[in-house]
Amino acid sequence: MPELPEVETVRRTLEEKILCRPIQGIEVLYPRVLRNCEEGQLRDALLGRQFTQLDRRGKYLICRLDSGDRLVIHLRMTGRLIAVPRDAAVEKHTSIRIHLADELDVRLVDQRKFGTIDLLQEPGWGSIQGLKGLGAEPLAEDFTPAYLAEQLAGRKAAVKSVLLDQRRIAGLGNIYADESLHRAGIYPGKPAGEITEAEIERLHQSIKEVIKEGIAHRGTTFRDYVDGEGRQGGFQALLRVYGREGQPCAACGGPIVRIKLAGRSSFFCPRCQGE
Repeated sequence: MPELPEVETVRRTLEEKILCRPIQGIEVLYPRVLRNCEEGQLRDALLGRQFTQLDRRGKYLICRLDSGDRLVIHLRMTGRLIAVPRDAAVEKHTSIRIHLADELDVRLVDQRKFGTIDLLQEPGWGSIQGLKGLGAEPLAEDFTPAYLAEQLAGRKAAVKSVLLDQRRIAGLGNIYADESLHRAGIYPGKPAGEITEAEIERLHQSIKEVIKEGIAHRGTTFRDYVDGEGRQGGFQALLRVYGREGQPCAACGGPIVRIKLAGRSSFFCPRCQGE
């Protein structure tokens, strides 16, 4: 699933291409992509309008229209949101095409069809429960060591599981949680409430560093993820533990191990992070 660095990279690359271009047409090829509206309602809201701003909150893209309405897009597992020439071949798993001026398309291509689009025509976040309850952004001013300590305090769940809870930290997912825990020297299965003050300081710093580096390298591509121009990310070449089971740790040379935590694979170095 695209995480914060990937979604932010999509936002930045699309922002350069699609803002202030009149919307000339809509084609919904997979109606179930629309969660809270019908195709006709979406067409009425978009035709003749322009996208004026692209925002991101956690793993959500928020496309603001000159009418004040917003499209909220979640890419889920395999969604790709790309801007391409209108005459470009339509890929098999395309869910929606938005035709912009100057023969440009914005397309959501999603092999597993889990991606969603909500149309918001009122203040707030409507029925989007996941968006309403998001925690602090890792690079925001309110994400402090004290905030992180508050999220971990008293929790018996594994620290990795708490980091993945979007109500506590917005946008952090499996890849960047594993990388952050490795840099901080913390075993992913350690109970969150047992994380020491010194570990919290290290973890807070490592989360910010990993997210910044992920954005700087345009995200991580293993298979599906590309940015808004269809280009793969580059952070996969810099991963220290994620997806590297059996390979040597860059810090100590010991083998990277994979375990299951709450049904998810977690990668770590037993020597650097303990067990």
